[in-house]
This record gives sequence, C-alpha cells and structure tokens, in this order.
Amino acid sequence: MTTVTDRLDIVESAAELWAPVPGYLNAATLGLPPRAVIEAMQQALVSWQAGEGCPVAYGEAAERARAQYADLVCVPASAVAIGSQTSVHVGTVATSLPDGAEVLCVTGEFTSMLFPFLAQQPRITVRQVPLAELAGAVRPSTDLVAFSLAQSSTGELADVTSITESAARHGALTLCDVTQAAGWLPVSAADFDLTVCSAYKWLCEPRGTSYLTVRPEVAARFTPNNAGWYAGQSVWDSCYGPEMALAPDARRFDVSPAWLCWVGAAAAGEVFAGLDIATVRDHDIRLANALRDRLGEEPCARPVVTLDDADGSRAARLEAAGVRCASRAGRVRLAFHVWNTDADVDLVASALT
Repeated sequence: MTTVTDRLDIVESAAELWAPVPGYLNAATLGLPPRAVIEAMQQALVSWQAGEGCPVAYGEAAERARAQYADLVCVPASAVAIGSQTSVHVGTVATSLPDGAEVLCVTGEFTSMLFPFLAQQPRITVRQVPLAELAGAVRPSTDLVAFSLAQSSTGELADVTSITESAARHGALTLCDVTQAAGWLPVSAADFDLTVCSAYKWLCEPRGTSYLTVRPEVAARFTPNNAGWYAGQSVWDSCYGPEMALAPDARRFDVSPAWLCWVGAAAAGEVFAGLDIATVRDHDIRLANALRDRLGEEPCARPVVTLDDADGSRAARLEAAGVRCASRAGRVRLAFHVWNTDADVDLVASALT
C-alpha cells in the first residue's frame, strides 16, 4: 500500500528527474525522456561532432542498458537480446516456427505482434480471439500463444496466470509483449518463454531501443535470422567471415545497436533502476482512478483511461486545453505516468465536464 509519504516522494523525484510537461498524458505513445537522457545524448552528439565518438564506449552503454533491463524484468542479462523494434524480434520468432505451426493471438492486437505471424501464412496458421477468451482458446494443436501484457488501445491487462497455465497444459510456448507494462507495472519476464519490449514508451528510452528475452531452455528452437557481427560470441572478432561463432546465450539474437540511442537507453535505465516500480504503479493508477471518479467511470487497476470518441470531439477539447493524449480505435487514450500530478487530473476533468 502506497503511503502519503510515498506519494510525495514519487512526485518530488519525478520533478527532479524529469522536466514535467503539464498535460502530457501520452506515455503509452511516447515517454518523456528523463533529464539524464538528454544530457547523455547531447554530450554524445558533441563528442561525435568532435571526432571522439567511440564504438566501444557505445557498446558499453548498450551492455549497461541490457543489464538494467534484465534487473527490471527479473531475468539474467544472458537471457536478454537487444534490438531496434519489437516487430523485428517477433519476426525472428515467426520465421523460426515450423511449417504447420498454430499461433494463437488476440483480436485487435497491436500489429507489431500480429503482422509477423500473418506474413508467414499459409505456412503457419494464425487464430485470433478476444483477450478475455485467450486462455480458454488454447488447444493441443497450439504451438505458440502471443499476446500483450497490456493492450495498446485500451491498457486492458491480460490474465497472465490463466494464460500461462493453459499454455503449459497444452504444451504451447508463450510470447508476451510487455511494451505497455514495463516501466509502470512490476514485470517478471521469467513467467513467459519469450517477451518483447519497445522501450520508448513507459521506459522513456529513445525510439530505436527494444528488448527480447528468451528462456535458455527454448532458445535452441529459434533461428537468429538477423544475426550480424553484434550477435557474435566475440563482437569485435565477428566483423568478417567466413566462419560464424554466435554468442551462446540470448546475445545471438542481438541486432546491431543504433549507438546514440543506447547512450540514452543506459541513462534512462539508471533512472528507472532508482525507482520503486510498485510505487510508480500505485501513483499512476491513483491518478487514473481520480480522473475516472471525476468523469463518473468505474475504477480499475491500470493507468490508462480510454473514453469513447468516435467523432473526435473529446480529443479536440483536450487538445484545446493543452492536453497531449492519443486517439486509438475510436477512443481517446490518456496515460498517466510518473511525471503526472493531480493538476493533470484537474486539467482533463475541466476540459471534458
């Protein structure tokens, strides 16, 4: 249970670590960078301009970010691969499935989790069901269950226990996208066979940083189809062929990093390492529920508030009031994160009531 002191601490920490933007309720689209991210990337740009850019140092930043993310999602760093986009990681999974495999997905899922599988049809079969029916839809012929921990369009949370138990009962692997959860919700990637995460949303890293986690016991089932020099057992000895010696752990699935992005990723990872994610969760949900109460909506345990807005009128009123949010699937989507305060609740409520 979060205390009043915890609430004050998280607000004070956010004001110190971020440069809060009043009315910015769009973490589910693009997180605000902590001050340390801007400082690190600006310095990296200056060093690059001065001819002092160092690929080895950039690689060290990427390794720090990998380790920080591993700690955040409760797996060893050896289980984490880095890349640029979740669709690339999901594509590795999709192309590795054997002919005739059956993948179970969620209807209305974000397409980075869906299109890589659909692109493999008719070589594989893809079934889509509503999120609430996912656990019950797993069957003996299902090879992989792919879903998001929190849905992009609504923030709706998956019933992880029911889904993973059903998958295990039928011998299916699980692939979970934690993009819309990691950063506000305590996440254990060890609960799944594979996870993917785009880190530019709730984790506030630069776009172009993403993570894949793979359980060691299932890693051999997947082909590192994007392997390059950075996937080598020794990165700097893997620049030229013809021999190939890939890393023995999840690094074999690495995609060569966009260097400056990972300078920012390491800085963001250090900030989140200093936060208590359970306290962040309670802060975010409290603000979302305060808004729901003001709007006559029922409370729920997620920091994303979605409101019907088929004609776009609510989005227009919010924009006019200085609120930054998103329109998704005929709804306004408002996402509360660590930098938001009760003043943001007041701003939205005044605009909509």
